[in-house]
Amino acid sequence: MVMVAEPAILRGVSRSGVITILPGSISDLQQRLADQHYVADRGLAVSVFLALRLKRPLFLEGEAGVGKTSLAGAVAAALGTDLIRLQCYEGLDVGHALYEWDYARQLLELRILDATHTLNNRETARRELYSEAFLIKRPLLQAIDPLRTRPAVLLIDEIDRADEEFEGFLLELLAEYQITIPELGTVRATEPPLVVLTSNRTREVHDALKRRCLYQWIEYPSFEKELAIVREHAPGASARLAEQVTAMVQEMRAGDLYKKPGVSETIDWVTALVALDRDKLDAEAIDETLGVVLKAKEDLEALRGRRAAELLDRAIARSAARA
Repeated sequence: MVMVAEPAILRGVSRSGVITILPGSISDLQQRLADQHYVADRGLAVSVFLALRLKRPLFLEGEAGVGKTSLAGAVAAALGTDLIRLQCYEGLDVGHALYEWDYARQLLELRILDATHTLNNRETARRELYSEAFLIKRPLLQAIDPLRTRPAVLLIDEIDRADEEFEGFLLELLAEYQITIPELGTVRATEPPLVVLTSNRTREVHDALKRRCLYQWIEYPSFEKELAIVREHAPGASARLAEQVTAMVQEMRAGDLYKKPGVSETIDWVTALVALDRDKLDAEAIDETLGVVLKAKEDLEALRGRRAAELLDRAIARSAARA
């Protein structure tokens, strides 16, 4: 797929055979994301649009729960392509991220070759054992697989949890979209994937990695934007409940909490209250379900009782004023 200026030919073919067109404008991209229930403001949409046009990785930073991970899924769905996710963690090594050899099958093949006396030709045996038939492709290799008919979306999630050594390995991959497998040679993407990296800033990611990417900081949303997100994901909630819960969460974030709730917690809270047949937020509902939105013992203890009542009064007043 070649990306050029004319939107009419920005197209590819999905695995189902359906022709899909890359967004021809920022507003088109926003609408496609909205169709996937993702509310993106123009600044974020511009960053995604440029990442697609320029074939550059997109680095997303922000607090947990603001929609970084879900953006990658929404973009993949909007483009009609595959989402490949690599979840980072401390100690993640190249083998688990890139590829491994299927040693059990190789051993079985080795016994077969021995039984058929093929081992007399060591070069032939080596080619048999170290072929793609025995290669286990992990997320990074899956994303740059030259056999892929169209670019995937590669999500490298929470890169700040991985070690700095792993960051160093990513530099070549993100610059060239290729890797070298000693037994097979260089594997290069026919069409580079859209790479989305996310970070919750548990540590600083090295500048060398950031320089290879377009950068976007995602803030906690405004009341209006968060309410729109809640309505997209919890359509069964009454307008009053959606507004009151959104306002309550916004008030919580303004306070001194150990772990501020993200948008995902807002959606979870509304969904839980709907499951309890609630159509408004009151003191009893808060007391029963506060653990849905707050995930730290210190925060639960700090917000129960009088403090929760104060926040509820302000939330209800804010919701009423909006009406």
